[in-house]
Amino acid sequence: MKKVISTPHAPKAIGPYSQAIEANGTLYVSGQLPVNPADGSVAETIEAQTEQCLTNIKAILQEAGYDLSCVVKSVVLLASMDDFAAMNAVYGRFYTTDMPARLCYAVAKLPMGVKVEIDTIAVK
Repeated sequence: MKKVISTPHAPKAIGPYSQAIEANGTLYVSGQLPVNPADGSVAETIEAQTEQCLTNIKAILQEAGYDLSCVVKSVVLLASMDDFAAMNAVYGRFYTTDMPARLCYAVAKLPMGVKVEIDTIAVK
């Protein structure tokens, strides 16, 4: 069974997709941009953008009854690999034990001109 997950504590989808889908005890969180859901703003620095992406993911996880300890895999998309170390430092503040598997790569361009986008898979 498939369940759509949505929370006002993360940005609304900017296209024909859901914030997350839960199916058979697995939560698939769509790529989260560093958009503040309260006012639509985007911070300038990679550190602040990474923190906002992960804060948005955390809100979606909580809405679905999961938490960061349930995350098994993340995919991080960067506009520039020059931002890897700074992104990684912030990411490491959110995941401190039993870190999820992760893939990180640079892409040609991200929506809204942001520096980072992160998607996540979590399992209960």
